[in-house]
Amino acid sequence: MFSNDKIDIASLDVIFNRMIDTITHSKNDIFIISEQSRRNFEQMKTELELIKQKIIITINESDILEKKLKLAKTRLVEVSKYFDKYTEEQVREAYETANDLQIKLSLTRANEKQLREKRDDIERRLKELNDTIERAEHIVEQVNVVINYLTSDLKNVGRALEKAKLRQNFGIKIIASQEKERKRISREIHDGPAQMMANVLMRSDLIERTYRDKGIDSAIREIKELKGTVRDALSEVRRIIYDLRPMALDDLGIIPTLRKYLSTMMEYNRHVQIHFQSNNVEERLPSDYEVSIFRLVQESVNNAIKHGQASDIWVKIEWLKNQINIIVKDNGSGFDINQVKEKTFGLVGMKERIDLLKGTMEMKSNIGEGTVILFKIPLKDLATN
Repeated sequence: MFSNDKIDIASLDVIFNRMIDTITHSKNDIFIISEQSRRNFEQMKTELELIKQKIIITINESDILEKKLKLAKTRLVEVSKYFDKYTEEQVREAYETANDLQIKLSLTRANEKQLREKRDDIERRLKELNDTIERAEHIVEQVNVVINYLTSDLKNVGRALEKAKLRQNFGIKIIASQEKERKRISREIHDGPAQMMANVLMRSDLIERTYRDKGIDSAIREIKELKGTVRDALSEVRRIIYDLRPMALDDLGIIPTLRKYLSTMMEYNRHVQIHFQSNNVEERLPSDYEVSIFRLVQESVNNAIKHGQASDIWVKIEWLKNQINIIVKDNGSGFDINQVKEKTFGLVGMKERIDLLKGTMEMKSNIGEGTVILFKIPLKDLATN
């Protein structure tokens, strides 16, 4: 391969391309395993719901049989005590009725026990499948980072080696961040619209059974709840699409885009009032700054609505000479900052964004007293960047 200390570029490229192909095939195999596991997971979840319903039905049957058996035993005691007052046929009928009910109750309880054991087994298998899916997703994420790293920065590595020494920092953090964002979007779709639509599919199968067993009124109530689920799924899909990148941001800038976004949020959440204020003269900022500011406000408002159940939210942006202050305040339920897990409220993502802007983030919250978040973003370095 090597001659006179020079690199055989063609051979190196062949080896490099084979390595990329092998890694890509391995990633695809992992993805197939992950998707199969996910399908099995959804099927088992549906089966689990049906078993839980059967358990409820079986418990009700057991209760009814217990009451009937109690009455039958009382009847049997009375017949046995006053034997001379009843015919042989009545005595035999009392005994057979009590015996039949006892057998049915025993069988029903045995069935309930089997259903509970099956439920526990499915819940255990669901946990194992979920662990497998998470591990597979993690591996695919890591492989994607490696592939992107190799294809974007090490393409034609032979020529790079001839010209200069390899640089040590190839933007791994940026690529990893991109993969993390892709995973977040995938998880939002899976946990939001995908789960909602799976629920719609399952509940649509139950409407016919509800109509048959409980009548038209119960079926209509199920249909109304189903319409609500579909409406929520549509709203969630629209939110995720908008989250990918608001089109108005590049054309209009951060303030008009935020006004439109907050107005849209109020349309989707009728019980919420969002008060927006921008003080002093606003200006256009570099794209990465405007995107980060939009995401910070978006995450804060979503937290206030989703987790804080706020009815009023105040968003204020102050344009200073060398700094932007962003204040997001709500009248929601609040939380204990010392106990809340960061991942629960997306605080890690907000801290990462504010760190990239070399800014600071302050948060105040108490249970029952709402939340206040203050972002301070310096602008003095923009001219030199």
